[in-house]
Amino acid sequence: MANRLFRAVIMGPPGSGKGTISGRIAQSFGLQHLSSGDFIRENIAANTEAGVLAKSYIDKGLLVPDHVMTRLLLPRLEEMTRHSWVLDGFPRTLAQANALNSVCKLDMVVSLNVPFETLKERLSHRWVHPASGRVYNMEFNPPRVQGVDDISGEPLVKSDDDKPEAVVARLRHYKDNAKPVIDLYKAKGILHTFSGTETDKIWPYISSLVSAKVRS
Repeated sequence: MANRLFRAVIMGPPGSGKGTISGRIAQSFGLQHLSSGDFIRENIAANTEAGVLAKSYIDKGLLVPDHVMTRLLLPRLEEMTRHSWVLDGFPRTLAQANALNSVCKLDMVVSLNVPFETLKERLSHRWVHPASGRVYNMEFNPPRVQGVDDISGEPLVKSDDDKPEAVVARLRHYKDNAKPVIDLYKAKGILHTFSGTETDKIWPYISSLVSAKVRS
């Protein structure tokens, strides 16, 4: 790992493999993996003001709005001024991207471009451990015991968000919100888009790109 700071954002629709790719980058290059989902769960568990607010939207099946997301994430990112990291799940909107821009300078943004049918298929095989947010996929990341979380032994559930009719709406919503964010990062010259249906096939290309950036 180089001495200079390195910050990357991984973007992609639900089921695109953002968490998997971010985790691999963090592990391979000694970066911290920051996940907006983890921040939300931590704040809800700790009963912080922003966490309570976030939960009120999630309980109604709504996306957490920009002003709450920025309250959850920006203080944490401001604490990490001396750390290199890779962030997934944020920013999702132009307002969030502008807020992120106010606290740090990104070196790289990776956009995962996965075909709609692949995403639908992946999400249909997805099971979640609600308390931790751990996600399993029956195709390529199954739990050791079917229907049970590996760590806690608690039952896994099928998220309403992953049911076919909800998936279509989520993907459309992602596309609408992501376009201006992608355009912003493209204009800054830091956007790199990777297309494919398999994370393992995309990974070597992402890995060599990060390697070149980290050591440049």
